[in-house]
Amino acid sequence: KPKRAARPPPPRSFVGRAPCRLRPSSRAAMGDALSSCTGGDKDQNQKFERDGENSLAGGPKVDRGCTDIICIPLFALAQLVFIAVTIMGMADGNPQKLYKPRDLSGAYCGVAENWNNGPDLTQQTKLTYTMNVTSMADSVMKQTICSTQASKVMLGLLTTQAEKDQYLCDCCISPCKKCDGALEFGTQLRSASDLTNTVTARMAELTDPSKAKDLLSPGGANGMAFSSESFWREMTKYFHQVCLPQCVANSTSTRDYVYTPPQDSEFYTWWTTLLNASGTSDDLKSLQAVVNSAFTFKAMSADVCPYDPSWCVPFPGMELSEATPGSDYCTFAIAADVMGALGDVAANAFESLGMDAFKGAATESFGGWVGDFQASLDSFIVTAVLSFVIGVVFLVLLRFFIGICVWLAVFSTVVMFALFGFFLFVRSNQCEGASLFDTGHQVSVAIVVAAKTAAADTISGSDVPSEAMTGDGVDYRGRQMYTRYGKKCLIWETQDVMPWYRADNYTVLNPADTTKSFCRNPYQATDDNKAKTIWCITSDPDVAWEECLPIGVIQPECTQGYAITGQSMRDALWYSSFVVWALGGVWVIVIICFVNRIRLAIALNKVAASYLATNPSTVLIPVVQAFVAILWCLCWFYSASYLLSQVPDNYTPKGAYATYAEAYGTESPCSTFEYGDHCTAIPGACIDKWPSGGVWRDPDCDIQGNTTKCWRCSQPRYTMDWRFGVSFFVFLWNNAFNVALGQTLIAMAVGLWFFSANKSGMPVVLRAVRTVLRYHIGTVAFGSFIVALVEFIRYLMKYFEKQAQMRKNRCVVVLLKAVQCCLWCFEKCLKFLNKNAYIQTALMGTNFCTSARNAFALILRNVLRFGTVAVLGNAIRMIGFLCIMSSTGVVGYILMREMHPDISPFMPVLLFLMMAYVVSKLYMNVFGLAVDTCLQCFLAVEEMGLCSECVPGCLKNFASSVGRKSSETPRSSG
Repeated sequence: KPKRAARPPPPRSFVGRAPCRLRPSSRAAMGDALSSCTGGDKDQNQKFERDGENSLAGGPKVDRGCTDIICIPLFALAQLVFIAVTIMGMADGNPQKLYKPRDLSGAYCGVAENWNNGPDLTQQTKLTYTMNVTSMADSVMKQTICSTQASKVMLGLLTTQAEKDQYLCDCCISPCKKCDGALEFGTQLRSASDLTNTVTARMAELTDPSKAKDLLSPGGANGMAFSSESFWREMTKYFHQVCLPQCVANSTSTRDYVYTPPQDSEFYTWWTTLLNASGTSDDLKSLQAVVNSAFTFKAMSADVCPYDPSWCVPFPGMELSEATPGSDYCTFAIAADVMGALGDVAANAFESLGMDAFKGAATESFGGWVGDFQASLDSFIVTAVLSFVIGVVFLVLLRFFIGICVWLAVFSTVVMFALFGFFLFVRSNQCEGASLFDTGHQVSVAIVVAAKTAAADTISGSDVPSEAMTGDGVDYRGRQMYTRYGKKCLIWETQDVMPWYRADNYTVLNPADTTKSFCRNPYQATDDNKAKTIWCITSDPDVAWEECLPIGVIQPECTQGYAITGQSMRDALWYSSFVVWALGGVWVIVIICFVNRIRLAIALNKVAASYLATNPSTVLIPVVQAFVAILWCLCWFYSASYLLSQVPDNYTPKGAYATYAEAYGTESPCSTFEYGDHCTAIPGACIDKWPSGGVWRDPDCDIQGNTTKCWRCSQPRYTMDWRFGVSFFVFLWNNAFNVALGQTLIAMAVGLWFFSANKSGMPVVLRAVRTVLRYHIGTVAFGSFIVALVEFIRYLMKYFEKQAQMRKNRCVVVLLKAVQCCLWCFEKCLKFLNKNAYIQTALMGTNFCTSARNAFALILRNVLRFGTVAVLGNAIRMIGFLCIMSSTGVVGYILMREMHPDISPFMPVLLFLMMAYVVSKLYMNVFGLAVDTCLQCFLAVEEMGLCSECVPGCLKNFASSVGRKSSETPRSSG
């Protein structure tokens, strides 16, 4: 029989292809669920060949089948599981718990049923602030109960000597172990009239709103207690967070609240003893009358403020308003009648609280920023469009200036080595009180002068005098003629700044013809003022004289101490500086050796820029990705809000605790790597697990025998269980799938363009989308699953780390941090390998495992080239970020000033920069993947020994040298 004619090669066109089908090898191995992850064709990990299975002579393979198809139903199953756990979460979750404001006890504003029999806050929807009476009145209370007048009364009321001793110790009236000295309250109250006048005046500023300006003024009865900067910096501890119907307290009725110290305070016993005492003495009755009248506050009614009355006392002199219109959160403002009494103190205080400084009635708030953005929305839209145009212009210009950018980036790395080494060198000898700049200036001058002098001596060949000196340098005979900061010295005999310094008056300046302008320390034995080292008169008219250093002294000794006190740390910095400089020298050698590879990297970047310039529609791929990612994230966040908000009723203890340390726990006083018995920390009962709630003091304490328990726990806003774990894994998988799909599509489009003869009229993006969606969705799902699994394990280790932190297990925390670091490195390597595996899939049509194996082998064969392209690619991407963002910011600012000159440009320009970052990330990510794909395509051309006609123009010179080589000696280059 005649032989069958050879089958012609498949056409290059991707149009009219057969329906999806499995590769022959896959049909033969249907039992392998992961499609030949451990096997496959033996020649798949070999080099590219001109003919055979590994040939790309005609571009990306056309005859391909579906890869990793078993992963598609698994991916779909994951979505169904996600829907199932979401439905389960919707049955029990309450997303309002994630954002509803909460009071200091953890109760939710606007919620009827709160945990642990909390208050009904259905009508109280605003989180506002009231006065923390305990903190505000604490100083006055102590001054009252511990005054000389009160001590006479108390010692008469107490019956046992033990009680008297304890009272005297608590008030620090008598020396004891708990006191460092007597309590200081300013004026000592020695008589009934002194006590009545002082306490009444101080408490009136707290209880009478009309005297609020005196409370916050240094001239008030409380002096600096509530007007100092320290008060304003810590003012949050003087407020209670409570839920009220409105930010402004407008209760029509009030209730009286008589202040009492907390039940767990050491002063509670003495205060209640005083109030409840019965007696006929005038001092006792006068003291009780003052306490009952002066310490009575007006609290809001229970229907408005459903808390203990101690939480419902308004803060005098403060006005509260909504943070933004319609917000459930309230913010501070100073009453207008109090403003004049505060002045700059209040302005500085509100700056420290993160609020804008204000004088008068004008303030700028977040709500104003939002309004500015809304008013300038038209300029934002125009700037957004121009940002995309700027990105395209940058890529076009990059084709012509990329060489300059790369070499500038390379040069900048050398400069960074030099500067960082110099920084370490200077820092190792920085003197106490001297700035880093001055120290660096001094070191630079010393080095330059030493080098200049050494060069001059070498050329002249003359004898070099000694630069040695002892003590104050009176014996110095060296040739230093510059001060330590580089000022030129004047000749002693001709200068007229200090004409008494002549050779005739000072032997140190003899002989005058040889001393010239050299630094010396001239003085007479009888002089009262003597310099501590050598100096000279400078040529700077603003600096008459300045000290000098002997030539060759680069780092002089600091007589006043060093900025870094530890000698070992200074030595470490000194040696590290030379290590950094040595590494910089090695880096220079590497650059010299890698010149050809750097030139190749520049050419590849030019090719990638050419591709994006001729196929700008490729940028639509990450735009669609971003849109899909935003929609998916919104859906997942909505689902996760139900899962996270399911906090079990028994998650947090409901009991009370005697001390804050018992409820909250203690912290270790040791550093990270310091261990010992003294480093032991005790976990708190309220925060022994993560997520954890908070700790708060209940005014209604539990008294059990002699123990008073006032500290309680509040629940966290969210918890995590296995359902959230499942949802979070699907979230990671879908995100990784979205990224992987975009990488495969771009790689396919670049591969088609790279090998095509007509590089300007080929619809490569549509062909890439059609091919990848038809054949390689399984591969995308497989590769993204592996990435998601590693990410999930890393986040799981983070979860265990948080649990160990709550349990105060420092050893396990350090261990888990190390594990996370290793997983992070592994994840980065895996993503790099996966990206190159997707490129292999796009070019060769192989499954994920085969593609990953081939990509790994290709990287090993060309590890130096991949490394060079990766390093320079990161530098170019950084330049792209800076150029696109800065250009967009400038253009947006100009538009703002032209279109809306009356609007503050702060918030709009900030949003312009954020938007420009997103745009630049889209462009530069596509650009980076195009570079990586072009590199693999070029390596295929090189290994196949093809001629330069098959590659873009920027690579023709590199490909021509390859084409001239014999195909029998294929090149294997690093």
